[in-house]
Amino acid sequence: MRATPKKLVAVLATAGLLTLTAACGGDSGSGGGGGDSADVEVFTWWAEGSEKEGLDALVKVFEEQNPDFNFVNGAVAGGAGSDAKNVLASRLQTNDPPATFQAHAGAELTDYIEQGQIEGLSDMYEEKGWNELFPEGLLERLQQDGEIYSVPSNIHRANVVWANPAVLKDAGLDPEATYDTLDDWIAALKKVDAAGKIPLSVATDWTQVHLLETVLLADLGPEGYSGLWDGSTDWSGPEVSDALDDYATLMDLTNTDRQSLDWPDATQLVIDGDAAFNVMGDWAEAAFASQDKTLGTDYMAFPVPGTDGVFDFLADSFTMPVNGPNPDGTEAWLDTVASAEGQEAFNKAKGSIPANLEAKTDDFGDYQQTAIESWQNDEIVSSLAHGAAASVSWLTDVTAAVAKFGSDGDVASLQEGLSAAAEKNQS
Repeated sequence: MRATPKKLVAVLATAGLLTLTAACGGDSGSGGGGGDSADVEVFTWWAEGSEKEGLDALVKVFEEQNPDFNFVNGAVAGGAGSDAKNVLASRLQTNDPPATFQAHAGAELTDYIEQGQIEGLSDMYEEKGWNELFPEGLLERLQQDGEIYSVPSNIHRANVVWANPAVLKDAGLDPEATYDTLDDWIAALKKVDAAGKIPLSVATDWTQVHLLETVLLADLGPEGYSGLWDGSTDWSGPEVSDALDDYATLMDLTNTDRQSLDWPDATQLVIDGDAAFNVMGDWAEAAFASQDKTLGTDYMAFPVPGTDGVFDFLADSFTMPVNGPNPDGTEAWLDTVASAEGQEAFNKAKGSIPANLEAKTDDFGDYQQTAIESWQNDEIVSSLAHGAAASVSWLTDVTAAVAKFGSDGDVASLQEGLSAAAEKNQS
């Protein structure tokens, strides 16, 4: 393993604390029971970087469409929403919900539904014609027991490798290679290691779960991977053992300071030429674009080896909390999120693609055009790390097992932990 310079953790922690104060009310008067009736507190984890740029673009459309409402930013910093979800859980338990909150569409909503914390939106979909705005396959993934509980703002692809061609060339590799299998890719990673650069950058626990899901998808194939969530694939089986061995090999080729980093830091290592590869969802595209990097010249993007022809899906979506402080404001926000105008502005900035079929995408970037084609033509599976495949409680247990492996490197223990998590959450 190779180390990278430590990041300014204290600065980030201070920023997160300030954001948390704002999210819990601060001077905005945005708490669930207080504040102006025109206030619409939107709770997200889009607090910085390209994610905040996407939110800002969406807010601009909301303010244009709804001049009588005041947007209140309830963002809590933390990659993949780990910190935000903890704050949100506390607020929901104390009956202090925001007007709306961000959640990944799919199984992540299960816990909120079972605890009676979010409203069903199927009637709203029917009344507003949203059933005609979104593709049928997406609508199916939004449903639980026939009811829809959120409005998707986008579609993201999780199984993407981001690469620095200059680093690859210096290591004697073809900068345009995409690699058919994990074995082929691992051989290339080892050449980068020998050349003195970080082969594969990762960050804190959730990014390691993200990497793990793509390895499982590559080695098990889409049917075997999907079977992990419905019980038809055995977590303790030999196929999973082989995948975990590959995951362990990849982790041995990553940066040692990963626990002090979040995803933008790991992506930046590739942008700066300190690392060759990074596996991250296509929100990373906005990070490259915001620094005037050109796809095909300054960076490369391709499906994780072994997953070509598969789209590892997730979608950010917004909900209507039960007993929310401003139902009319919530509905107005959901209208903007569903609209073609909102989705065009948001996704162009964030690197994702619109879920709305009427959104215009001709002027989207080169990477996004490849994602649009893949979404339309490839086999779709649901992301683990980003809430589409498993409930919050299941993902929490998986993350604990992955974090433990990050400390002890014990593959057998990792498989035992993943098997126990599946048995607990599938029962």
